[in-house]
Amino acid sequence: MELLTTEQMAAADALAVEYGESTFALMNRAGRAVADHASRMVPRASQILVVCGPGNNGGDGFVAARRLHEDGHHVEVVLVGDRASLSPDAAEAASGWAGRIRTSAADLTADLIIDALFGAGLSRPISGEAEEVVAAINASGTPVLSVDVPSGLDANLGQAIGPIVQANTTVTFFRKKPGHLLLPGRTYCGDVVLAQIGIPDQVLDTINPRLYENGPGLWELPVPKRDGHKYDRGHAVIASGPVKATGAARLAARGALRVGAGLVTVASPGSALVVNASHLTAIMIETFESTFGLEKIVEDPRKNALLIGPGFGVGPETRAAVAAFLSTGAAVVLDADALTSFADNPGELFVMIRSRQAATVLTPHEGEFSRLFPGRG
Repeated sequence: MELLTTEQMAAADALAVEYGESTFALMNRAGRAVADHASRMVPRASQILVVCGPGNNGGDGFVAARRLHEDGHHVEVVLVGDRASLSPDAAEAASGWAGRIRTSAADLTADLIIDALFGAGLSRPISGEAEEVVAAINASGTPVLSVDVPSGLDANLGQAIGPIVQANTTVTFFRKKPGHLLLPGRTYCGDVVLAQIGIPDQVLDTINPRLYENGPGLWELPVPKRDGHKYDRGHAVIASGPVKATGAARLAARGALRVGAGLVTVASPGSALVVNASHLTAIMIETFESTFGLEKIVEDPRKNALLIGPGFGVGPETRAAVAAFLSTGAAVVLDADALTSFADNPGELFVMIRSRQAATVLTPHEGEFSRLFPGRG
């Protein structure tokens, strides 16, 4: 399923209004979705504390509080900030709450706390009274349900902007955000529940999201033809590292075979031939002694999916090998050492990638990402 950045989610809300929805109707559905899930987390007639902030996230909290009260729970609301500063929709939602609104979070005794302080639109660290409330929520030991994102989370990057709520469950709306899945965000979110609130899927045609949550729907492969040939299923080449660093390449080669590649070849340094050959079956091996030799292995256009990096080593020879791979017309996956080798000059790698027509996939972990994109990790 698609993932939406905070900016794209704001666009989805605006487009929904163009389709005839009202922002308050969307808030009502969001609050009801939060309440419905909260009711599944605790027994009937439980003590539930809803902590509301000044924005639309707080409005969702007021709607949830009203719904939970109607369902027979004992609900208290804490408002962090001045009621006069509530957003228009949040103020309307607050007017529908007939109970007392506390302005102190000194006592957070409850069976469940609903964190409706700040949503995905937060752009600066939580401070002042709100920071104290976040600390009190985390120290309470009470299960926490966060609305949209845990307060304090950057929904795009999955990073804590500052003080942040640790949730057990997060209810978000229409589509998940990258921060729900990226570390450390996913640990702050707990279980993520996706609720639909009436935003039509047609808005995605305008937004054109480019990010997707990994899932089986993305793993589907063509069913082999009855009269098919092994080359119909592609030929994958995985570059092996030296004799003491061969395991990662073999794991990748077995993975390529299991997902359906018609042929799989491990390109192995001559010194690592014996160790690779003694561990592999149904996988071919070709040897090389230099970058030129490796380039000769991958120049066959039938070898249409290439992987380099795991265990390959860091340095100028790896950069040259990556350049050789990227000069082919094959799809190329760059991982591990193939990425780290460009840490001193990421632009060199990006220029080569931009000049290609074929697909190029980078698979960095957090450290490798920060080397390629300093300041963005």
